[in-house]
Amino acid sequence: MPEIRHLLSLNDLSVSEIEAIARRGVSVSRDPGVCGRPLSDRIVGVYFRATSTRTRTSFTTAAMRLGAQVVSYGPADLQLNTGETVEDTARVLSGMLDGLVARTVGPFHELRALADQPRMAVVNAMNSDEHPTQALADLTTLLSRFGGLEGLSLLYAGEGNNTAVALARALPLFRGVRLELRTPPGHGLDPVVLAESLALAERHGSTVVERHDMEELPGHVDAVYTTRWQTTGTTKADPTWRDLFVPFTVDSALMDRWPEALFLHDLPAHRGDEVTARVLDGPSSIAFEQAQNKFNSAVAVLEWCLS
Repeated sequence: MPEIRHLLSLNDLSVSEIEAIARRGVSVSRDPGVCGRPLSDRIVGVYFRATSTRTRTSFTTAAMRLGAQVVSYGPADLQLNTGETVEDTARVLSGMLDGLVARTVGPFHELRALADQPRMAVVNAMNSDEHPTQALADLTTLLSRFGGLEGLSLLYAGEGNNTAVALARALPLFRGVRLELRTPPGHGLDPVVLAESLALAERHGSTVVERHDMEELPGHVDAVYTTRWQTTGTTKADPTWRDLFVPFTVDSALMDRWPEALFLHDLPAHRGDEVTARVLDGPSSIAFEQAQNKFNSAVAVLEWCLS
């Protein structure tokens, strides 16, 4: 039986594995022909319980480009909706599929349950806790633009959501990186995640800082990153939450502090909320290049998991 590997959390991967996937994504971006069709005898399921444009399309097309056949499931297509357990679902699907790309938007234990079998690789395409494949696309983008990750300075402005969690688990692994997280009061990283990130930074010679204001910004920044304020599949109970988020909007005044800095966004974007149209559509923005790298990194992830 061919070896399989799961990609559930970046915490499960070594530094060398994360960097290898990102570098492979860069290689694919420069020459899609390097892939071949190593998955021509494989069947990959794509199961999304929440809306997706980039992640669902990137993994579907990546699997097909690699030669796999794809079975696609929407949110109402599996018997999970009628009460079948995740464990039973995993047992059945693993007898028919070689891999499953799953966006559950639920707790992490669901993904662990899907992966608790020896025959089907499981990829976390986002759950409520972490968005690891987004961070791998982000690292691919940064590697492509800067040639390396060590020593980069990135400012993240916005909610401490699953994208921020993935960044906080990936970037501190690289020596000299400075990750500045600026999150609205009450909407920061989970304290456990922040503590993990700070420990990673200490271990790998990097720096992680979280503040709940936009004061005392760093003197040098290579990239500014934001995400939409209303994360996919979630709502905020406080009707006045927007008042807390407004100071964290990425606008021209912020970007002008660092004229050479690039702008990243995981998309979809709400122009006028987390970012102004002038920034998102301006010359510093590489958000749509970043979106294209969702496909390139998806190729790398599927190769790593299945080939």
